[in-house]
Amino acid sequence: MEKRFAIAMDVGGSHITTAVIDLSEMKVFKDSFIKVSFDSNLPSKTVMDYWENAIRTLWENSAIEKLSGIALAVPGPFDYADGTCWIKDQDKYDHFYGLNIKELLRERFDFDRDFPIVFENDANSFGKGEVYKNIENLPKNVMAITLGTGLGACFIENGKIVSTGKNVPQDGEIWNLPYKNGMAEDAVSLRGLLANYHNLSGIELNNGLELYHLAIEGDEEAIRAFHKFGEELAEVVLPWLKSFNAHMLVIGGKVANAGDLFLNILREKAKNEGIEIELVLSTDNETTALLGAASLLYKA
Repeated sequence: MEKRFAIAMDVGGSHITTAVIDLSEMKVFKDSFIKVSFDSNLPSKTVMDYWENAIRTLWENSAIEKLSGIALAVPGPFDYADGTCWIKDQDKYDHFYGLNIKELLRERFDFDRDFPIVFENDANSFGKGEVYKNIENLPKNVMAITLGTGLGACFIENGKIVSTGKNVPQDGEIWNLPYKNGMAEDAVSLRGLLANYHNLSGIELNNGLELYHLAIEGDEEAIRAFHKFGEELAEVVLPWLKSFNAHMLVIGGKVANAGDLFLNILREKAKNEGIEIELVLSTDNETTALLGAASLLYKA
């Protein structure tokens, strides 16, 4: 069987991660992996320069002559079939609103119209990648969430995304669910976590890593900020774990790296509500998202 390769990209709010995926085995090819950090609120041409450079570097370094497609894991709102970005007022990709990413990539690389360029929600990509990596999880009902600059979620049954029906929220998304005086993502995201600390201490921090170090060094306000984050995470997630009859909750994203400071709160609240759940903390969510996005090309 002829080997088939694709380039997969995980599009984050402050960086991209990209790799060549061996579609025959659904694995990262020869540890190919590039991560580039940048300000996604820069003009779209400048951001696309970062993307193009990463893809070209990766392609050249892999020495692969023919690609079978490009797959991108992208946060919403986004038209995944058409390739148009509708992200607005989320402090990321401000200048991409209404732009067709598929067409921008075709122009940059002079791809013909038949060359596959596919898109998947970043949370869906993460969830599908996690299920794929552990084939014994295929029969399970799995809810996967990503905690970072945004709040992603997906619901997976028998290895397939469930986005409709009474047991899951509309479109399978929880970021925009009404919560307190705003929506869920206002609280359960990096900005929500930093806002917790600001409200408790009056100090405004620039990043989550700084807050994490304060917490592990014993700063009481930092610890309380993480505890509040865990409580709010539970309030948003637990009703859907129960509704979906989930067997497993997979958590990824940058904020999940500080899970030791807030996940016990989630476990305790789940136990108090009689929810038995296998909690999995993803240690490789970026590679996982790449595999999940590339799975769209697996049978192409």
